[in-house]
Amino acid sequence: METIYWVLIAIMIIIGFIGLVFPIIPSVLFIFGGILLYGFLFTFEQFNWIFWVIQILLVILLFTADYVANMFGIKKYGGSKAGIWGSTIGILAGPFIIPAFGIIIGPFIGAILAEMIVHKKDLVTASKIGFGSVIGFISSVVTKALIQLFMVGYFLLVVLL
Repeated sequence: METIYWVLIAIMIIIGFIGLVFPIIPSVLFIFGGILLYGFLFTFEQFNWIFWVIQILLVILLFTADYVANMFGIKKYGGSKAGIWGSTIGILAGPFIIPAFGIIIGPFIGAILAEMIVHKKDLVTASKIGFGSVIGFISSVVTKALIQLFMVGYFLLVVLL
């Protein structure tokens, strides 16, 4: 039975990492859910208040990193809030509309369309902003992956030691 429990916990964590490339999946919630699942299936005894404070701070950092990286990438290339919203919609819709490349093309096109429609920017300027949204998204994925790896590593360190 213990093996089945560990498989379920691993599945939760794996889904969390899949959420990095499919943003519709709330990745951090699955990782945090895997930690909670361990507690319910085994024990919460190893998890002291320091563990929970660190994990919750990492969850907050993940949510913040996602927004800040996207905003920074768009703002750096002259974009606006409309570009940020367009990019966000593109990130969510892209993988479903263009399965193989939508995760990259979606935020690019979303930012371009938003800037052209809302702020009447020309195609060249809007394309630069779209490029910034892709840079922001990629930075966000790398940052979130590192934070999630730290969350899982810290969890495993506490559980296995």
